[in-house]
Amino acid sequence: MESDREPGSPQRRVVIVGGGMAGTRLAQQLVVSAGEATLDVTVIGEEPHLAYNRVLLAEVLAGRYAPEVIALPAPAAGTGAGVRRLSGVRVVRVDRPTAEVLCDDGRRVPYDALVLATGSNPVLPPLRGLFEPEGRDDLRALPEGVHAFRTMDDCLALGAAVRPGTRAVVIGGGLLGVSAARALAQRGAQVVLAHQGEHLMERQLDPGASRLLRRHMAALGVEVHTECRARGLRTDGRAARAVHAVELADGYALEADLVVLACGVRPRVGLARAAGLEVARGIVVDDELRTRDPRVFAIGDCAEHDGVVYGLASAAQEQADVLARLLSPAPPLPEPRGHRALESHRGSAPDPAPQSPEGLDFRYTGTRALTRLTLTSTSGPLDLAAFGNPTPAPGDDVIHLTDATRNTYRKVVVRGDRLLGGILLGDLGTVGALARAWEGDEPLPATPLLHLLTNDGGS
Repeated sequence: MESDREPGSPQRRVVIVGGGMAGTRLAQQLVVSAGEATLDVTVIGEEPHLAYNRVLLAEVLAGRYAPEVIALPAPAAGTGAGVRRLSGVRVVRVDRPTAEVLCDDGRRVPYDALVLATGSNPVLPPLRGLFEPEGRDDLRALPEGVHAFRTMDDCLALGAAVRPGTRAVVIGGGLLGVSAARALAQRGAQVVLAHQGEHLMERQLDPGASRLLRRHMAALGVEVHTECRARGLRTDGRAARAVHAVELADGYALEADLVVLACGVRPRVGLARAAGLEVARGIVVDDELRTRDPRVFAIGDCAEHDGVVYGLASAAQEQADVLARLLSPAPPLPEPRGHRALESHRGSAPDPAPQSPEGLDFRYTGTRALTRLTLTSTSGPLDLAAFGNPTPAPGDDVIHLTDATRNTYRKVVVRGDRLLGGILLGDLGTVGALARAWEGDEPLPATPLLHLLTNDGGS
């Protein structure tokens, strides 16, 4: 096998497995943090495309942006950091004893620090007819016309298949399903959105906000069915098994030329599990984003920190920023000495947090994320922002404003001077100061909250 090892190389070799948003952000930040020090950064990505902003895939599908518009800037070489990208290459094994990763092209890439940024895979629902009886749970074995919506290739395949009048069924009414349904409708498709839950985007919205969203989707021409479970697919008898209908649990069939599976995602943890690292829902990491192996880290959709898998771009970026500072060449990385326990500090005084020369704390303590979405229709745009937990506990204060004539909805939950959660739909000029207070876990400004909800939000 080919090896990229350079004996005696003075550079610290950082290998990032995953060329998506998390891995690319880390490479960019490593260049910034390296300064005059020497870093050799290798990013290995399965996708052949340049790194891109996955959040904007729906805009590409809708025809608003060309694929190259959402490409992420390539990390520029710094004074001491060099970055190379291996695209279309898949890592098949992590060899921890030799500190190398093995690739599907036979290459062996050595590392001093390994970062797993492997992302997540779409969840494939248990639908009859999705795979052949002897088939595998494999995206490449889906019937003709059935698509996941996770990657640029998924987006381009859907864009090539949709035409005005195409009958499209989107299965799943979360954030991804709503975005896909909106994009297909803007391309002229006849879209049905089938969601098993009681209301759309139930992870972010309460029933009242979801009703407003549903009205807006109807204005886009999307037919929405909630509490509606898809049971199977009906395909023709050809070898390609082209889909022609989605069968519901009540026996009703939705005719379909295209089916989009938007049923959530699952962290990609296969490499980590095979390497003997601790895996729960995601790859378990501590506040330094390390696994049990002190030379192996994980960030982004595949990482589980403090029991939470975020699956959000904002969390991936925060994790990448923290890890870039931790991996700066100033402190030496520990030599591998077997597994270390993530809970080793429990019951004893914790080690001091890694710090910069300026004394800044480089631990990752979690992300206070805010979900944003804009839906456009002939009646105008509908902006959405959701954060925290919008369900109040006894003693919490709730401010709730609804204006059906303006298609606006405002709900925030407050405890003392802190925001616990909120849902804002409509014109989001009000989101400015509220977003800052939430994301920074800061006290609410002195401005009366009612003013923040009905005017410019202090932005």
